[in-house]
Amino acid sequence: MTPLTHSQQITQNPLLGKSEVELTEWVQQQGQPAYRGKQLHEWIYQKGARSLSEISVFPKQWRAELEAVEIGRSTLHYRSPAADGTVKFLLRQTDGNIIETVGIPTEKRLTVCVSSQVGCPMACDFCATGKGGFTRNLATHEIVDQVLTVQEDFGQRVSNIVFMGMGEPLLNTDNVIKAVRCINQDIGIGQRLITLSTVGIPGYIRRLAEHHLQATLAVSLHASNQELREQLIPSAKHYPLTALLDECREYVQTTGRRVTFEYILLAGLNDRPEHAIELAKHLRGFQSHVNLIPYNPINEVDYQRPGPHRIQAFVEALKNFHIAVSVRRSRGLEADAACGQLRASQKKADG
Repeated sequence: MTPLTHSQQITQNPLLGKSEVELTEWVQQQGQPAYRGKQLHEWIYQKGARSLSEISVFPKQWRAELEAVEIGRSTLHYRSPAADGTVKFLLRQTDGNIIETVGIPTEKRLTVCVSSQVGCPMACDFCATGKGGFTRNLATHEIVDQVLTVQEDFGQRVSNIVFMGMGEPLLNTDNVIKAVRCINQDIGIGQRLITLSTVGIPGYIRRLAEHHLQATLAVSLHASNQELREQLIPSAKHYPLTALLDECREYVQTTGRRVTFEYILLAGLNDRPEHAIELAKHLRGFQSHVNLIPYNPINEVDYQRPGPHRIQAFVEALKNFHIAVSVRRSRGLEADAACGQLRASQKKADG
């Protein structure tokens, strides 16, 4: 096997995702003074440099020597704005794979919906990403890049992060945790403003708890009983609902952080008052919050979004059992709103 050249080794180890300490060590390895590490950190995370040639405070000769060094930024493949200000981005990675990320503005915040994988292996029946299959995990720098991309496009600081884009974050735990720490320490977004979403994989929530992050854990239940959950989430066959909830209770005890339970409302399937009552009985005495998500329809399946009266009846049924509940307002409905839809439609258009 032919060994990699120095420039090839550098290219395969992008600078994005590294801390100021790591960047300082790197510049010193290149024979530069330590203070250039702080400069490099500022240009990557605050000024959005996409190549070292842009960093004007560096000597021209050194910049020329480092022409092959990759900071690790993606290329914008497609941008899809919606009337409500939401913007979906398709980002091309260096290997040609395309991922989705979303910027969601409100009057007081800018939230980024981040992907953690190219595709998703969980194959949830209602999910456009799951219908497209799984390719690979995203590296730390590919996750962090999504936040910087949205921040630059909107011209304002990102305030909140939700790992609710393409992929199952806990199947990419190591890179996701590194990305959370980078987003927190290097970009400057508080961990309490970051949410990690999972459908639940045996043992992985327990593993996450050991890191004692201050981020919010959001568990995608989407059903009030095991039979219905298996219909919607194939992987649930290997993880009984009662076992999942037991692991969530352990998470609360270990971290002191409450768990958010996400529940997609599908008209006529899981949105009846009896489902709400069944769900409430599971969650009584639980330090938790239920986030109801009216379904965004996709072409691949016939599920429908329930009407406002059906949604409100579900909310009231939960409140009667003193369950904390909110309804997520859908954004960008006219712009391939469901995660994975824009990527799928663009694949067809490109193809």
